[in-house]
Amino acid sequence: MAKKSFTPIPPMAELPPAEEINIKAVLDKYLSGEIDLICVLGPTASGKTRYAVQLSRQINQLVGRQVAEIISADSRQVYRGMDIGTGKDLNEYEEIPYHLMDIVDAGTKYNIFEYQRDFEKAYKDIVDRGGIPILCGGSGLYIEAATCGYSLPEVPPDPELRAELEKKSDEELIAQLASLKPLHNNTDYDTRKRLIRALEIAIYESEHPVQRSCYLPKNTYYIGTLVSREVRNAKIDARLDARLEEGMVDEIRGLIDGTHPALAPNHTPIPSEDLIYYGLEYKFVTLYLIGELSFEQMRTQLATAIHQFAKRQMTWFRGMERKGITIHWTAV
Repeated sequence: MAKKSFTPIPPMAELPPAEEINIKAVLDKYLSGEIDLICVLGPTASGKTRYAVQLSRQINQLVGRQVAEIISADSRQVYRGMDIGTGKDLNEYEEIPYHLMDIVDAGTKYNIFEYQRDFEKAYKDIVDRGGIPILCGGSGLYIEAATCGYSLPEVPPDPELRAELEKKSDEELIAQLASLKPLHNNTDYDTRKRLIRALEIAIYESEHPVQRSCYLPKNTYYIGTLVSREVRNAKIDARLDARLEEGMVDEIRGLIDGTHPALAPNHTPIPSEDLIYYGLEYKFVTLYLIGELSFEQMRTQLATAIHQFAKRQMTWFRGMERKGITIHWTAV
């Protein structure tokens, strides 16, 4: 009998080394101008909100007054009425001011350009008042838009131009892009999709005046909240069950049927396909409410999806490190 062959299980990615963060040293860097923003990042269920609040309180204590304010970097917590499903946990903030939560209506499609604009406004407001801004979140794209020193022009997609560009080789596209803007690194063309979008933006900017953000941080100190995959997944599962008990299904039902208080005064129902667009909790609970999944199927598939999402978040953050960004990981 031939031997059975088994596909080896890939080894689990090693965790980055943990550091002990010296809060006073970080504060001194900010006060001296060496850094201009503190960012607390991490995957879902890693304790980043709790850490950011504790960090804010320590800074306030060191300074002797209320100066620390938190800016959210979460792509779904911007929506009013989407509270339990996005894990806003507003009670955790208590006396610490927070920004960029509950700023747009559920059912709309907030985008990265709007986020960078709103971040810039909140960041400048805090700094102008003598405060110390702390960015906190798990949306890697939003964090990079806020902290990586580049300004995003809101350039509309041009399907006809894209179709023309698709006919060209990568070498031709890179040469055309280089004729329109300096190429400092290869991040604009590390994938063909990114290359075509970069060229689309460069062509648009050569023909239209584009307003650029000018008040973004230049030197961010990144702190990452570190937990093992096993602990993280256990926390995800426990938190999901707690949110289901807290009324997450009823919250989403209220958005679908228009009875949620956040939809007042018109109480216009949000179409199920719009809620599915937001993914994770809103996708799977909506599928349950419209009868496409049983409760157990919803709970099981949702837990798996959140596990996978957390893994993608960590992959994004490790990718930031490969680009040269230093993240000071700390166990929480």
